[in-house]
Amino acid sequence: MSEEYGNDFVTLIDEDGNEVEFEHIDTVEYEGVTYLAFIPAELSVEEDAEVVIMQVVTDENGEELLEGVEDDDIADAVFNIVMERAEAEDEE
Repeated sequence: MSEEYGNDFVTLIDEDGNEVEFEHIDTVEYEGVTYLAFIPAELSVEEDAEVVIMQVVTDENGEELLEGVEDDDIADAVFNIVMERAEAEDEE
């Protein structure tokens, strides 16, 4: 777990403008970009939780922000890495 991003819970705004708390479950480097994977905080990983993939972008002031991933192929690739890691942890 990356301590760089603070605690494991963040509040994101959904497409309807509602605040939803998410739990950070993994950080993935993919093709030179950092992606963070989240699930809704009220669900456990074992449930069929929707995994939300966000990418870290740096704005003109050097601030790191989270942004939705527009490219479905990249989102799917990162999601697959997250799921492979989760399954590997379950097997240990």
